[in-house]
Amino acid sequence: MKLHFLGTTGYHPNNQRQTACLMLPELGIIFDAGTGIFRARDLIQTDTLDIFLTHIHLDHCVGLTFLYDVLYQKDMQRVTVHVAEDKIESIEKHLFSEPLFPVKPNFDFKPLSDCPVILGDGSQLTAIPLDHPGGAHGFRIDWPDCSCAYITDTTAAVNADYVNAIKNVNTLIHECYFPDGWESKAKLTGHSCLTPVAEVAATANADRLFLVHVNPLDESPQPLDLESVSELFTPITIAEDHMTIEI
Repeated sequence: MKLHFLGTTGYHPNNQRQTACLMLPELGIIFDAGTGIFRARDLIQTDTLDIFLTHIHLDHCVGLTFLYDVLYQKDMQRVTVHVAEDKIESIEKHLFSEPLFPVKPNFDFKPLSDCPVILGDGSQLTAIPLDHPGGAHGFRIDWPDCSCAYITDTTAAVNADYVNAIKNVNTLIHECYFPDGWESKAKLTGHSCLTPVAEVAATANADRLFLVHVNPLDESPQPLDLESVSELFTPITIAEDHMTIEI
């Protein structure tokens, strides 16, 4: 099972990175609909598409307006956007208000379930509540022999409620917008610094960690000092757009 990183920054795109979007083409699953979702078109392998939104800040949902091109000449039987029920009206009222976007693409909304969802290959997807301004969710998928969790837009802490939900995950994908030293800004905005993310990965007993939602103002090849946390957790990789990993 391959996971594609289509967008790995937050807030706004830069020359190297689009905003939040991950895809499992074999399952027809997309996590978040940031600006990176335009890259999904060439990866579609299924006649259904399930888009799971962590929340509806624009860097995670504006790509829903790109779906006309994403789905162009694709014979889709169903496209479903899964999002917290209290967020659906805001998307319909604001993102797809007639003055902004007159005709909504052909997809349906489905409220996120509190119960695990069984996916097409028999794996199980669980939504994980996260602490973030306006509310957010992370996601975990469990297969018989492996697991993967996507945690973005929250302030990492070893005592955070979500840590128990990602225990013993094989692949942890976690946001890391700020380097160390920006803890007060991270708490204010609902984002994470590097050391707490490494501590969460260690506490959760994850096998490997990929960092996403990095600050778009830093376009250097290494926007975070991974060596500074090497004694806390390894291996850590800063995910890049177009990166593909085996789950």
